[in-house]
Amino acid sequence: MPLAATGDLVTAAAGARTAVAAFNIITLEHVEAVIAGAESVAAPVVLQVSENAVKFRYGRLLPLARAAAAAAERASVPVALHLDHVQSDDLLRQASAAGFSSVMYDAARLPYEENLAATRAAADWAHAQGLWIEAELGAVGGKNGEPPLDAHAPGARTDPAEARAFVADSGVDALAVAIGSSHAMTTRTAALDHDRLKRLTAALGVPLVLHGSSGVPDDELAAAVAGGIAKVNVGTALNIAMTGAVREFLAAHPEAVDSRKYLSVGREAMAGTVARLIRVLGA
Repeated sequence: MPLAATGDLVTAAAGARTAVAAFNIITLEHVEAVIAGAESVAAPVVLQVSENAVKFRYGRLLPLARAAAAAAERASVPVALHLDHVQSDDLLRQASAAGFSSVMYDAARLPYEENLAATRAAADWAHAQGLWIEAELGAVGGKNGEPPLDAHAPGARTDPAEARAFVADSGVDALAVAIGSSHAMTTRTAALDHDRLKRLTAALGVPLVLHGSSGVPDDELAAAVAGGIAKVNVGTALNIAMTGAVREFLAAHPEAVDSRKYLSVGREAMAGTVARLIRVLGA
């Protein structure tokens, strides 16, 4: 089917009090696994390409984007393409022509006023191109070699009043909020601030997004969705599944040299993770 629009999927999820799962992809095996997992539970899904993934692919967006679009168009469930954690304005401006319906513009590292100004400019450009745009406010942490986030540090979590002003002044369509998760967690031990989430949901009129969801236990994810999260980003959990399956296969078959043998096992493990997490989100 034709590519879906991220904004449509998130809006529908928010209206149904569920969340759409958004998975970060790095290889074609990631793409195929995410789609297979979503198809197995008959749920829509978002394929996300981060700026870090583009850097890994020699700085070229189109090869992975074209492969993802081709696979998505052959899926039996709605699949959208989202450009994630974009800090480069040059990369931002490649989004529409590459088939993406949405971007997450990441200026959260900047002081508030600079974050707002940069995000406002990005939102104006994105909307002129027909793109749905997400931003981040607060300190989710764990990206680009940052130390693990202290989710309890003063100022780390998104302030509802500040978030309301930021959304109004920036014009973004969705906001990623810091409520206790952190990017790149390899253990599922994050405890979310559900009271803060309740206040953010009441304060804002746009869908809320949870980043760093790989480190969040199932019951906490389900509670976050019930509390207003409409888009849940997952990346590290796929890499854990793939790496673990490949390691196990190679340990049992040390003579193996055909990469299809172990990549297929890794792809299957990722698809299982995708299906399980989508079920948790109620999508």
